Amino acid sequence: MQINCHLSSLIQRSAEVYGDRRALMYRDYDLGKWCEISWNEFASKVCAVSRSLIALGVGVQENVAVFSQNKPECLYMDFGDFGVRAVTIPFYATASAAQVQYMINDAAVRYVFVGEQQQYDTAFSVISVCPSLEKIVIFDRSVRKHENDHLSIYFDEFLALGEADAAYAEEVAQRTAAASFDDIANILYTSGTTGNSKGVILLHANLHATFDYHMRVLKIGPDDIILNFLPFTHVFERGWATLCLTCGCTLAINLRPQDVQRSLQEVRPTCMSSVPRFWEKVYQGVLDKMEHSGSVQRALIKDALRVGGEYWEKYASRGIPAPWALRMRYKMYDRTIIRLLRQTLGLDHPNIFPTAGAAISPEVERFVHAAGLNMLAGYGLTETTASVSFDHSDKKVTMGSIGRVMPGIEVKIGDNDEILVRGATVTPGYYRKEAETRAVLDADGWFHTGDAGYFKDGELYMRERIKDLFKTSNGKYIAPQMIEGKLTIDRYIEQCVVVADQRKFVTALIVPSYPLLEAYAADHGIAVSDRAALCQHPDIVQYIKERIDTLQQDLAHYEQIKYFLLLPQPFTMESGELTNTLKIKRRVVYQHYAAEIDRLYASATPKP
Repeated sequence: MQINCHLSSLIQRSAEVYGDRRALMYRDYDLGKWCEISWNEFASKVCAVSRSLIALGVGVQENVAVFSQNKPECLYMDFGDFGVRAVTIPFYATASAAQVQYMINDAAVRYVFVGEQQQYDTAFSVISVCPSLEKIVIFDRSVRKHENDHLSIYFDEFLALGEADAAYAEEVAQRTAAASFDDIANILYTSGTTGNSKGVILLHANLHATFDYHMRVLKIGPDDIILNFLPFTHVFERGWATLCLTCGCTLAINLRPQDVQRSLQEVRPTCMSSVPRFWEKVYQGVLDKMEHSGSVQRALIKDALRVGGEYWEKYASRGIPAPWALRMRYKMYDRTIIRLLRQTLGLDHPNIFPTAGAAISPEVERFVHAAGLNMLAGYGLTETTASVSFDHSDKKVTMGSIGRVMPGIEVKIGDNDEILVRGATVTPGYYRKEAETRAVLDADGWFHTGDAGYFKDGELYMRERIKDLFKTSNGKYIAPQMIEGKLTIDRYIEQCVVVADQRKFVTALIVPSYPLLEAYAADHGIAVSDRAALCQHPDIVQYIKERIDTLQQDLAHYEQIKYFLLLPQPFTMESGELTNTLKIKRRVVYQHYAAEIDRLYASATPKP
């Protein structure tokens, strides 16, 4: 059953339908098991949050911040906020003190709800420079408060505030009844790859429209178990998780990102939204297993994936029957080797796996479908309430496309091949930033995405990020993300940043997979003292060069990486080189490695 009502009453209405059925799951690390929360319990917690927000004095459309990793409490807060017409502003759990200070001050936040020790320490450290901040509420009882902290309370103490007066419940009921689709639901601060974050305003109308459009195409329901892996702060996971709740699915909340493989095997979900990098890691893991398997097993796995890829790419994705011999061979593998692969991953009951956030390499897309997993490639932005387009399972799917435009949304290709979007899911603008809003939303309501793309046979394709397009000193245009995507497929390459703008040729800064490279060095008798020496060893550099040359064979000569530098340390959020969504901040990387880049070009002679 689908309940696409105003989010202020969604959980209560769902509880009336599903009652004691399971709504949420989470791993209790102290008990060492997954715990379940029923729809009735979920609704009770949401109501308690709403009452306590009234007790705190939270006003209509007041901004409330949630600074936490994924936890059930994040969902209690979301829907509790909606019940009193407040606005939820989620902060990434890894946000720095400077980022938290900026967002609190920009949105004049009075109350911040934090998850664990790291978030509490960060929030407490900025109290003196955040004039609006009045109180920190702590989800985790094990968090140690600072000695001079007289403003913070724990979540159970917060919930107790709402029990003191019956009038709180009456006020909640009045506000819920007055809730409007014109209300602001969320302000989502973008990751800020090029400067300060901008708060994207999302109305309840935006969310209602996107759920309506998705429900027309996607087949999910109460029998589905959804593993929440990406942070709820990210518009993709946030929108997807709420959509799943409107359809009565069970959400299994993965609290710690590093535990996702364990969670997959324990929960065995039917659906999970993810970014391409997750599937790249899975693909690399399978290749690594093949490399360390016996010759017979390696040959069988390789052939099974080849057959599965051919079956999907040439026939199943186009909706046409495969030749009898290929169909029988695929069915045989699907009952044996491919089935075993899914079981090993914890994905033996697959439904759909939406994937977006970056380009998906053909090798990875082919592999996922070869494994019998229905990846739905898609495209969207925070400003479009996530999805603009995605693969429709009942229509032709072409590898490399980013799907078909959702019902109810308009997309056209503008100047410089820019993808323009218009419809009920598009943000009304950036919070308190009129100039920035006017720069991306034109008078006719078209949102300018900054991405270049094109249509072919009803499917949308993305070329590159317009702002990321480089121009060499020879006048050639380079799309760095496309080149980087080709290289990070390789299991020996963890991160890659292309350098080319206003340079004569293309180079790259590469972070290798240190464990694999160290194992390779040991197997080949290469003795080094540390990672810096490993990255400079001529045999190691030559080995990576050979792998890069293989990966970039189909690139034009001017697009190919001529020289590269292996780095002994990764790009990190702590260094400011990655955003909270793990996107590269090119400007920061180029600043940090300016001397190394200059030396690379000074010492290099381009190939003829």
